[in-house]
Amino acid sequence: DSVELGRIPKIETKLRAEAVPLDIIYEDCDFMVINKAPGMAVHPATGSVTGTLVNALLHHCPKLKEMGAEGRPGIVHRLDKDTSGVMVVAKNHRSLQLLAQQFKDRTVHKEYLALVWGKLKGDSGIIDRPIGRHRSQRKKMSCRFAYSKAREALTEWNVEKCFELKADSSIRWVSLCRLRPKTGRTHQIRVHLAELGHPVIGDKVYGERPKVDFKNRNIISLLYDFPRQALHGERLEISHPTTGRRIEFKAGLYNDIHEVVKELETVS
Repeated sequence: DSVELGRIPKIETKLRAEAVPLDIIYEDCDFMVINKAPGMAVHPATGSVTGTLVNALLHHCPKLKEMGAEGRPGIVHRLDKDTSGVMVVAKNHRSLQLLAQQFKDRTVHKEYLALVWGKLKGDSGIIDRPIGRHRSQRKKMSCRFAYSKAREALTEWNVEKCFELKADSSIRWVSLCRLRPKTGRTHQIRVHLAELGHPVIGDKVYGERPKVDFKNRNIISLLYDFPRQALHGERLEISHPTTGRRIEFKAGLYNDIHEVVKELETVS
């Protein structure tokens, strides 16, 4: 047998480092954990060329530009642009491969918090509905209207709190839910909750604003005008790529969702 070894070639990239502030929860020589802000895209794409997490990471750690897929150096997994919360970023090739394998093997434990319209049936449950690309709206995912190539999608949920709006309408409740996706399909939590009949508040893609006749105009404004989907990645548990030790990282509710929850607690 003949075995040839060579260095991994440097990747030429057009990405530019930008001094964008990062909320770093943890960092060592192998990886870092970020509390991603809402409104920040993970990597450059149409409509989000600058100000992305990747631009910020290249300023914080310039060596990242030499690793990973083009346009996504160090990126192990993603959060939607308007979803806040915990993300892990690899700082070398070995860590990137080992961390990505954990996501593929589903050994990563993820938990999200979401504010949703309505009151779910029961205190907990499992949503087991395959998800695929929407047949007619290519930018959306769907369970009911997906192509035949829909893939397995499983989400566990439980209700943390319910807030009664005391409104004279069909929608009288808002719920704070904890969600544990066991698979990692695009928009999985948002799609599952919407097709369950409880869309995430502020989700302009999968949720419609219900009519609520509620005298407290401040609450109505907070709920109706919430500028993003009220979804936050609160917890992430992984195995350290070098030591193998299980580590848990947490980021409390982002301020905008936290303020809505506080206001709901005063009126429910």
